[in-house]
Amino acid sequence: MFNLLSKAPSSAKNDILSGLTVALALVPEAVAFAFVANVEPLVGLYAAFIVGLITAIFGGRPGMISGATGALAVVMVSLVLDHGVEYLFATVLLMGILQILAGIFKLGKFIRMVPHPVMLGFVNGLAIVIFLAQLGQFKVPDGMGGQQWMEGQALYIMLGLVALTMAIIHFLPKLTTAVPSSLVAIVTVTGIVIGFDLEARTVLDFLKGMTGNEQATIAGGLPQFHIPMVPFTLETLKIIFPYALILAAIGLIESLLTLTLIDEITETRGHSNKECIGQGAANVTCGFFGAMGGCAMIGQSMININSGGRSRLSGISAALLLLAFIIFAAGLIEMIPLAALVGVMFMVVLGTFEWASFKMMKRVPKSDAFVIVLVSGVTVATDLAIAVCVGVIVSALVFAWQHAKHIYTSNYIDQEGSKVYELHGPLFFGSVKNFAELFDVKSDPQDVIIEFKHSRVADHSAIEAIDSLADKYAKAGKKLHLRHLSPDCIQLLHKARDLVEVNVIEDPKYKVASDKLA
Repeated sequence: MFNLLSKAPSSAKNDILSGLTVALALVPEAVAFAFVANVEPLVGLYAAFIVGLITAIFGGRPGMISGATGALAVVMVSLVLDHGVEYLFATVLLMGILQILAGIFKLGKFIRMVPHPVMLGFVNGLAIVIFLAQLGQFKVPDGMGGQQWMEGQALYIMLGLVALTMAIIHFLPKLTTAVPSSLVAIVTVTGIVIGFDLEARTVLDFLKGMTGNEQATIAGGLPQFHIPMVPFTLETLKIIFPYALILAAIGLIESLLTLTLIDEITETRGHSNKECIGQGAANVTCGFFGAMGGCAMIGQSMININSGGRSRLSGISAALLLLAFIIFAAGLIEMIPLAALVGVMFMVVLGTFEWASFKMMKRVPKSDAFVIVLVSGVTVATDLAIAVCVGVIVSALVFAWQHAKHIYTSNYIDQEGSKVYELHGPLFFGSVKNFAELFDVKSDPQDVIIEFKHSRVADHSAIEAIDSLADKYAKAGKKLHLRHLSPDCIQLLHKARDLVEVNVIEDPKYKVASDKLA
């Protein structure tokens, strides 16, 4: 419905202009997330610069934008309130080390275990989160320390400028793709506001409202090297390790899912383990330079992709231009109307949300439709990491339940008079109850064979089920044999030989058991 992907060919010009657009959109986001984490605005802005630059250079997904994010900020705030910002820097440093270790041990591959319905739920949930976050820009101070919704002329001007921004982004690519439509929209709306002296809230107004300081500014210098001022003791490690582990997990999940999404959009392939190392290196650097750390940002990544940014140059440009704004051009950036940035993010929402999932609901299994809605809802209500974990667990349980019902046997008497149970379907924790009901111990002959040619022994529950069945046949004075087990099944049974007291008939064709004697 909304195909916002830029058709412009990949080029250095497109990457740099796209980076400029992203840098403009990063400013209010970084400030807002710094406020959520209860740290100074520059701590968030430096994080956006450092994480954005290092991941653009060393990460595994060209074109993906990283920076300070809300998913991490909501975890950081309790640490900052309880122990102070120095403990945050130490935690971010340890978080980076854990992410580097995840990359070294190639844990990034486990992102493939995330089912497609969970991916759809993740995308839709984040689109809703981005949309809801922009609604906060429609609030103004009420004069009593709180905020209220805009009314009257201020609201109409805001809505009009947002609509104009969205219209430019939508229609300009139909005329030309020489420059990113998002950048043109921001510049045009800023010019209109300044030229007609409209009463529109700007980035500076937002900054003052967030900090409560009339002298607030995004201006600053270069990040300074800073060793976290915390005691290097076991007690400190006990405080920061749980936070670091949670932050590392959330950061990698959000980054790798965003990487997968961009892979699908651009029809290219990123490198998940390399991204883990890049994210980790960026966060270690943040810990030593007084920044709050970060991970991939789906909103800014979509802006970059939609604006034509494809190579590492786009992410590098965004980071360097953001630093240039902080040092040299803070006054110009603070003049940008929030309406222009809100319009850009609204278009990101339209481009990110999987509108086809509504039609898909009628065609996919009900369990998949439920997972999509569930993950979307949990993402909005809590955070991404919990939503993905819930989605994967529910998908796994559904898979287990469905396969538990697929186990059955074909029975016959062979030439030796033995009854053969030809088992079909996997034997695992979900199917052991049905498995036990397939056998008639009392009526079976003295010799019984379970044929595993079409089945697999998958886990310890399966071993227990076979052991229990063997006991029943033994008490009835009958013998139970297992035939045609796969090599990995035999290995599993061999490890559990103290639990399983049955005769294993060797595979007459493949001589599986003799492999151990070779």
